[in-house]
Amino acid sequence: MIIGLVTAVAASACYGTGSVLQAVGSRRSAREEAAARGREAGITEHGGPSLSSTAKAAVTWEFILGTVLDFIGFGLGALAARLLPLFLSQTIISANLVITAVLSIKLLSIRLKRPEWASIAVLCAALVLLAVAAGPEGGHYASRSFHWWLLGITLVVIVGGSLLVRRMGANGAIVAGLLSGLGFGALGVGVRILDGVDPFDLGQLLSDPALYAILVGGIGGMYVHTVALQIGSVNGATAALVVGETVLPGVVGVLWLGDSSKPGLAWLGVVGFVLAVVSAVGVAYFGQAEQDIVQEEPRRDEVGKR
Repeated sequence: MIIGLVTAVAASACYGTGSVLQAVGSRRSAREEAAARGREAGITEHGGPSLSSTAKAAVTWEFILGTVLDFIGFGLGALAARLLPLFLSQTIISANLVITAVLSIKLLSIRLKRPEWASIAVLCAALVLLAVAAGPEGGHYASRSFHWWLLGITLVVIVGGSLLVRRMGANGAIVAGLLSGLGFGALGVGVRILDGVDPFDLGQLLSDPALYAILVGGIGGMYVHTVALQIGSVNGATAALVVGETVLPGVVGVLWLGDSSKPGLAWLGVVGFVLAVVSAVGVAYFGQAEQDIVQEEPRRDEVGKR
């Protein structure tokens, strides 16, 4: 349990730092494309970032460093997912929201307001409740049909969600964050049920649909998260991601994989889980509201010049 907790916290630190660095790279890329084209931040007719803008963001040094940290966080998170109940491991990892919020003050010059700080404080308290209530993790077995369902749902979420966000444009940041979180949540579930890990069997591993759900959820989630960072508040997008990657694996772990709380503390786990989700939604709401104000000010200035 202790090793799992330390691993999950380390994964959270990697993910939180990586998100801010990716946001720095994404926004710098968008500004450079805007300057080169003489238009607003390399956006499409729907108001979302262009494919070229997203691709250029991925090759900035900040984004690359953030991605390296994400991969390290993925490895640590995968280990935590096999050592802890999913509702605990994923929620601790999702606490990267706190790290993201603090670093964004320094690196993105974002000022957090009292409602955001209050939401973050509630999230930290919720994590403590979950840690106290969590019992031993359940099993790693799931039927083969469950593996196929996981792959199919992950494909629908990532592919369909990417198209939806492109259509929504600048209004799709929170949706993009939520979809990326669902992708990462599917990744966590896939790691938990992956066949051919212990004992190691390469043939069994490569034939498992859960492996490809992990790849689709991880790569697709990273792409959609990049889009969210380009068009919305980094704290809002990350908070929406927290909801997606916490709720899905938490519910799956309890209903299908045998995760449970300590005897007599189920109510505490439920309270902690609900508080974690609600506080993350609060950060997403208040963070996006601030982002809308920031985006509106340049538009007013432009109208004034005309």
